[in-house]
Amino acid sequence: MRWFRRGGQEFCVQRSGSAVGGRRGYGGRSEGTIDAVRSQFVGLQTEVHGHPLAWLDNAATTLKPTVVLQALTEGHTHAFANVHRGVHAPSVRSTRRYEAARARAAAFVGAASGEEVVFVRGATEGLNLLAGTLGARLGAGDNVVITQLDHHASFVPWQRACAEAGAQLRVAPIDALGRVAPDDLAAVIDEGTQVVCVPHASNAFGTVLDVAAIAELAHAHGARLVVDGAQAAPHLPIDVGRLGADAYVLSGHKVYGPQGIGVLWARAELLESLPPWQAGGEMVLTVTEAGTTYREPPHRFEAGTPNAVGAMGLAAAFDFLYGIGFEAVAAHERSLAQAAREGLAELGRVRLFGDGTGVPVVSFLVEGVHPHDVGTLLDLEGVAVRTGHHCAMPAMEALDIAGTTRASFAVYNTRQEVDRLVAAVRHTIETLG
Repeated sequence: MRWFRRGGQEFCVQRSGSAVGGRRGYGGRSEGTIDAVRSQFVGLQTEVHGHPLAWLDNAATTLKPTVVLQALTEGHTHAFANVHRGVHAPSVRSTRRYEAARARAAAFVGAASGEEVVFVRGATEGLNLLAGTLGARLGAGDNVVITQLDHHASFVPWQRACAEAGAQLRVAPIDALGRVAPDDLAAVIDEGTQVVCVPHASNAFGTVLDVAAIAELAHAHGARLVVDGAQAAPHLPIDVGRLGADAYVLSGHKVYGPQGIGVLWARAELLESLPPWQAGGEMVLTVTEAGTTYREPPHRFEAGTPNAVGAMGLAAAFDFLYGIGFEAVAAHERSLAQAAREGLAELGRVRLFGDGTGVPVVSFLVEGVHPHDVGTLLDLEGVAVRTGHHCAMPAMEALDIAGTTRASFAVYNTRQEVDRLVAAVRHTIETLG
């Protein structure tokens, strides 16, 4: 039995090592092999065109383990009442579980307190909340800095905020490998910079940014640092204190949790300074014809009935990941991504993107073949990948391409699935060559 502490909360895990690495899993269950891990994902039993499904579109969304499905069923069955609204036992029970999930989310990102965690629909809503509230402070002469790597969920909200405020949107360029050079980022940050927003990891190329160094740069100019952690959260341990971020967002469905739930963490003093973003029930303290007063964070930002059961499912997903251990997860996924890059490179007509050192995303082009055609033929082999611009059109434009084929890996993927990917791409080249 091992105790670990995150964000002022203690959690007990009955484990002596890695589920993928062949030891005991969390909760005292034996999860000694990749087969045992895979057995927790009912979705992997799906067949596509007569082939077992190889789900390699994990950067878009991950499958859900049985512990998450059970948490959702339990929540809908026994924690169905509105939270914070009633004095009856079902409401009290739901509220306790919802707030326990908030504490678990705070621990997952290394927050000092659950009061720094706002539940949102996902990273997109979290980024829109920040752009809508921080953006209201912008004026002529101010600027916001983002990068060409940013997902549209970050790029577009800040673009709109700047346009509405008459501020300038500055975009740091990327190099041929999809990296942001520190000097290029420093060149667009100055005393007029109010916000710097970067992805922790790129969904298009897998690139991981040095967030701690960017935080020092942003803070040296008095700017706030917002981090889009949607792609990093499933693969890297998050400690917002060490990263130096002022706000961090992630999506539940990319980290083995439910859809429609996500986390916005922000420093307490920042949340306290922000106005409400949406108005309605729950986020108010008093309402009269003369005016309204608002609750303290985080409830100020959770108008209406929240996705309380989704939050409970997300807490179960966090426990699932910690039960395996991030070191084991990273080592397993890294080996798969490296094998995929090596296998694809040997085919001779494949152009790979990214530097291969980040999160397990393998983005590539087959010479003379449109990515959509590659994806279609791979689907006929039961291999599910993503094709297109991956909601990262500025990055694609910077590299003078329309899009890529992207294979992305998770803890339940296997070397056999990597081999199937490479074989399917080889067959595609032979078929369309």
